[in-house]
Amino acid sequence: MKQRSLAGSGYERRPKATKRQRFLAEMDAVMPWSRLIALVDPVQPKAGSRGGRTSFPAETLLRIHFMQQWFALSDPGMEEALHDIPTLRAFARLDAGTDLIPDESSILRFRHRLEQHGLAQRLLTEVNALLVERGLLLRQGTIVDATLISAPCSTKNQDRERDPEMHQTKKGNQWFFGMKAHIGVDAESGLTHTVVTTPANVNDVTQAHACLHGEETDVVGDAGYQGVAKRPENRDRAVTWHVAMKPGRRKALPDTKWGRLLEQIEHAKASIRAKVEHPFRIIKRQFGFLKTRYRGLKKNTAQVVTLFALANLFQARHRLMPAGAVRPCAAG
Repeated sequence: MKQRSLAGSGYERRPKATKRQRFLAEMDAVMPWSRLIALVDPVQPKAGSRGGRTSFPAETLLRIHFMQQWFALSDPGMEEALHDIPTLRAFARLDAGTDLIPDESSILRFRHRLEQHGLAQRLLTEVNALLVERGLLLRQGTIVDATLISAPCSTKNQDRERDPEMHQTKKGNQWFFGMKAHIGVDAESGLTHTVVTTPANVNDVTQAHACLHGEETDVVGDAGYQGVAKRPENRDRAVTWHVAMKPGRRKALPDTKWGRLLEQIEHAKASIRAKVEHPFRIIKRQFGFLKTRYRGLKKNTAQVVTLFALANLFQARHRLMPAGAVRPCAAG
């Protein structure tokens, strides 16, 4: 371990850890670093003999990329945070006294390389492989659902137009402009195994088949998936679909023995389906992902898939802690 420079501020001697420190300590302990670094290292340029821009280790930039997602930071915001916050520098394995701090261009180029090589999906696959190995991700049942993600609707930009790959849709009495994230969640653990993105105007039921991994025997969905079993892409699937009754029809159930039985069935479906809301809550409330950051579906898809991979580790962090490790407090 290298000797720390005089740039250290002495904050590490404080008796109380902050929420951010506890959160990063938890995620550092459960992250399969060696497996993830092996994925991104081949696409990260190495330092050459001819000089040029400084090439940072893949691990450093991957740690920074994850902190961007956890704390909803832009590329310039991430660079400034690395200069300002010792805790973030420590997580990135950087010492302000001896190491160069990656600038926003280096952070941006690393993100672009992840997008160009489709590494976000491979990161999710690797995280889920770990969860399967630990017995946390099962295969019998899947819950499908989708959430709207707003996009900036302003035309005060260089092109004088909204993002052409985003669309508007109406939910209830309110109009939304942006995209949708469709996910398939393990019915037992509530962990996300599949992520699909579309413009906001794409109906949920059309993407149900894409949210399955192919080994489930039962699929649960809300009333938006009515008629899913009759669609051509699902007719030959050996699965049982458990789709919620439409709210109007449920309210009209008679107060009879049969009606009360149907109500109990719908209540049971809802209790199972509730697990699909946990990943949405984590990326939107815990990680602060309330609006798309980039233009175009490809860039935003890479970010969304990465967020769900990180959400899986956050959900399972207590069960992934190394044996004998002192479990830090939750991030909040």
